[in-house]
Amino acid sequence: MRLLIATTNRDKIREIRSLLAGAPAELITLADLAPVAEPEETGDTFEDNARLKARYYAKHSGALTVAEDSGLVIDALNGEPGVNSARFLRPDASYPERFAAIFERLARHPDRPRTARFVCALSVVQGDAIAFETTATVEGVIAPAPVGRRGFGYDPIFYYPPYGATLAEVGEEDKLAVAHRGKAFRALARWILEAGNKK
Repeated sequence: MRLLIATTNRDKIREIRSLLAGAPAELITLADLAPVAEPEETGDTFEDNARLKARYYAKHSGALTVAEDSGLVIDALNGEPGVNSARFLRPDASYPERFAAIFERLARHPDRPRTARFVCALSVVQGDAIAFETTATVEGVIAPAPVGRRGFGYDPIFYYPPYGATLAEVGEEDKLAVAHRGKAFRALARWILEAGNKK
């Protein structure tokens, strides 16, 4: 099985390659193909955007394509940044800027719980048909301040109570054991294995 990983995010590609390492699939990335403009992510949900991206890149590549959409959902902020996580404030905003904005908004609602979750929706498309989909989450709370130098994105402000640490404080193996992307791509690995066994 040849599978296109439809993301340009190097950190995500590294995680995905690690998670699919045991699956019987040849993994390629957008860097292996002729350049194509990124699609506009217009979906209202993570699932909508994952399907949109998977269909777009499958159409342009002709390959079996997996795309994911993921982000941080904060209950006290009515779900923000949500599907706009990668574009929160503005597309070129730094994560320290985004953290500061989140803390400022949370400070306006001191009585609301700081509960939050990471969500990862994954979609696999062949042609225009959806071959596999899954959505996974990890529950946590927003830390009082960013902590940790590992991970990427919003990991420094996402405190995971069972670890007593943010996801930026733990190693990649421990992070992926519980994180949203780890759960989603392990489910994909199982699907790839089952698909291979049916041939």
